[in-house]
Amino acid sequence: MTLRIGKEELVVRRRYEAASIVNDALVALWFIAGSVMFFSSGWERTGIWCFLLGSIELLVRPAIRLARQVHLGRLRDDASDAAGRESSQDF
Repeated sequence: MTLRIGKEELVVRRRYEAASIVNDALVALWFIAGSVMFFSSGWERTGIWCFLLGSIELLVRPAIRLARQVHLGRLRDDASDAAGRESSQDF
């Protein structure tokens, strides 16, 4: 089995991986902040907003994954057009 990964593809993969890691950290921070705020009745409303933001942030991860797939697909299409042939990695 031969794995062909171009330089551009590696850069794209690393960037999206970094975005995914930052997103996961933000989700954790929103939920930790919301949980801590629930210890005080005066901060409950703000805590609810943190939970809502964390939940919305959970939707960002699949969006990042989808954007990565589309971006990589375009890179592969461009490479196929330039090379004039398809790779077994395209299917």
